[in-house]
Amino acid sequence: MKKFEIPVYYRSDLIAKIKDARKLSDPRKQSFTPTTLDFGPVQFLIPRHFGFCYGVENAIEISYKAIEENEGKQIFLLSQMIHNPEVNNDLLDRGLRFIMDTEGNQLVDWDEVSAADIVIIPAFGTTVEIEALLAQKGIETHRYNTTCPFVEKVWKRSEKLGADDYTIIIHGKHRHEETRATFSRAYQNAPSVVIKNMAEAERLASYLLPDADQAAFAHEFAGKFSPDFNIRKDMQRIGVVNQTTMLATETQAIADFFKQKMIEAYGIENLTAHFADTRDTLCYATNDNQQATYGVLAEPADLAIVVGGYNSSNTSHIVELCEAKMPTYFIKNASEIVSRQLIKHFNYPEKKMEESSDWLPAQEPVRVVLTSGASCPDSVVEAVMQEILGFFETTIPSDVALVNALRQHA
Repeated sequence: MKKFEIPVYYRSDLIAKIKDARKLSDPRKQSFTPTTLDFGPVQFLIPRHFGFCYGVENAIEISYKAIEENEGKQIFLLSQMIHNPEVNNDLLDRGLRFIMDTEGNQLVDWDEVSAADIVIIPAFGTTVEIEALLAQKGIETHRYNTTCPFVEKVWKRSEKLGADDYTIIIHGKHRHEETRATFSRAYQNAPSVVIKNMAEAERLASYLLPDADQAAFAHEFAGKFSPDFNIRKDMQRIGVVNQTTMLATETQAIADFFKQKMIEAYGIENLTAHFADTRDTLCYATNDNQQATYGVLAEPADLAIVVGGYNSSNTSHIVELCEAKMPTYFIKNASEIVSRQLIKHFNYPEKKMEESSDWLPAQEPVRVVLTSGASCPDSVVEAVMQEILGFFETTIPSDVALVNALRQHA
């Protein structure tokens, strides 16, 4: 896989050595067991896979290159390049400006953007409508287009479904930049609708009945379906794609659910005429991160720390998996760890910050699952580790703990 040039301050020498050892000993990723970094009174369980993915490193490299190559010019990002505050704040400090926020609300008026400016398309991609607007302004976007190739893969899958006269069901968060981009392309080719989870899948399926109420559907799914979507006509042939950062098990469950509905409606002998087996369209990093999370959760631990941006979809699903097993704290960086007795963390379902006391157990050794999403720098993860290590008076030196950890994969 290509090596990208990203700022050295996003990297961690400690974590890089663990990742490199895992790649060398298990290049085909046949094992998702974690690495244990044993510091004596505290042990960190490091998953097989986490942190920057191909698409993120590609976006970072291109964005910093745009800054270097265009001194004196106005440089814009359509929205947050990735969902991580450390990276986005660094880019803002270097003079970049975001045209929109993560939900598409305008931050910079389009009148301020001209053909003389540089506009970077983020890793999530953008909509057909915005691409057309940029082209109308004479803005060249190809050179600094950081759209992840795995996102583009979903677009191609959607295009194929439309060409074969299937309606496209998109499993995603309809306000997320990536889902908005996918939806804008999907409905160019076919009727399309966005669902967030199994509950919305079940609600959508309730309109498959012959007496389905179009007005009720339009009210319930407002803003989530393509123009002129006809619930009675357009749900007879369907295929499922997804936002690349969703929970893999839920996407599969949704696809299986609609497959069964088509069997019930038309018979298994007619299934292929009504249901397209698109398989999973999640990116490799989302799949690997989730599999690695399952692997680390198979080991005994006292708590989990998940590091990443609070608006990061892929990170939120790692939090969801961990919360089902043990006390879990979703933090953006080490600054959220106030003391051994107090931690600030994000409640993702309720979208609010919380504080927890006595979060770090008193007994030793304490076993901590430490991981992050695909948009979080390894340096931020290591900073969290070092913050926690500081709460213990006597610990094994990092270089010794690392050597012992690497022996696990020799």
